[in-house]
Amino acid sequence: MKRLEDYIESVKDFPKQGIIFRDVTSLLADKDGLKLAIDKLQELINDIDFDVVVAPESRGFIFGMPIAYNLNKAFVPVRKKGKLPRETISQEYNLEYGTAVLQIHKDAIKPGQKIVIIDDLIATGGTIDAMIKMINSLGGKVVRVCGLIELVDLKARELLKDIDIRSCITYKGE
Repeated sequence: MKRLEDYIESVKDFPKQGIIFRDVTSLLADKDGLKLAIDKLQELINDIDFDVVVAPESRGFIFGMPIAYNLNKAFVPVRKKGKLPRETISQEYNLEYGTAVLQIHKDAIKPGQKIVIIDDLIATGGTIDAMIKMINSLGGKVVRVCGLIELVDLKARELLKDIDIRSCITYKGE
């Protein structure tokens, strides 16, 4: 049986020199790889009680939605600015070269709900931190963050030091 890591393609010097890009599209294109990824991520939350899966676009949707479906939980998308049709709240966060804004519907999280965040990649933690701030402002409580891949040298755990973070695969480097 293949390991999850066997489905991930490592692309050198993308998107810039010196970076090794961990490409999940090869995993998505393989039915066994996709099933294994969903199963492994789901195993990371089998021991906790929660109400809602929250995931950012776009690859977070790919992994978060089937987990929410499998566990009969609600799914809440977090999108880039201007993509949600109803009243939203926003949170700016830092990118490598500038800033971006994420949004969530203002009524998506109810006070007291316990939230699991699912994403494909945990890197610097900026996206996750922005999502946590929005969830907290709506009265929700993030009980765990799960990623398919974690780039440990980018130190998301330092930024998110009070958050329970789990990942399926860890890589050193950027």
